[in-house]
Amino acid sequence: MNGLVLDRPHILVIDDDDRLRKLLVKFLSDHDFMVTGAKDAADARSRLVGLEFDLIVLDLMMPGESGLDFAQHFRKTRSVPILMLTAMNESEDRIRGLEQGADDYLGKPFEPKELVLRISNILKRRPVPKTAPSEIKMGDVTFRPARSELVSDGRPVRLTEVESALLGVLARSPGEVFSREELISGTGASGGGRAVDVQVTRLRRKIEIDPRMPRYLQTVRGKGYVLRPD
Repeated sequence: MNGLVLDRPHILVIDDDDRLRKLLVKFLSDHDFMVTGAKDAADARSRLVGLEFDLIVLDLMMPGESGLDFAQHFRKTRSVPILMLTAMNESEDRIRGLEQGADDYLGKPFEPKELVLRISNILKRRPVPKTAPSEIKMGDVTFRPARSELVSDGRPVRLTEVESALLGVLARSPGEVFSREELISGTGASGGGRAVDVQVTRLRRKIEIDPRMPRYLQTVRGKGYVLRPD
């Protein structure tokens, strides 16, 4: 049973309309999706920290940061498909949504069954993601991404929430360089690039023999950071 649950696509529904959001969460859950709801862009970002989603259902018109603004910033660092919902059906608005990174567009009101079909079609077109390693070895230190668990010489090492998220993002693709902007988006760290640098410094103290000369969590000048395990 647990294996089946893990295989279900995880959908993030972002809509400020409480009634519609709850209806969509229930309807999609009844159609064999894992579903998480978010009431606005800020709430969505908090959900994206530490959680992986296969697709985002995004309302265009939201107070504060609009769906268009959210999609524009999100698409700079993430490739998760976006299905945009809106009551605005003019072709110009559809084009703007697609230009900002939406993969599909559905006008309100809509048939829930059509939403399920569109989601299924988007997911079928998506490339199969690489499988993250179950363990990352760094000398005597081991990181297990699925558990957000760091062990040094057999003893657990405490990670803060941001440190765990940072290491988790880097561990998804060992050897791949991540920019500070990508790490901010993936971890929810506040304070800009400088905050990422501070977190990297703290993390190095927990995984490197000599944090001043890092072997595993390396800086790539002008680009960002990369994790190079054994």
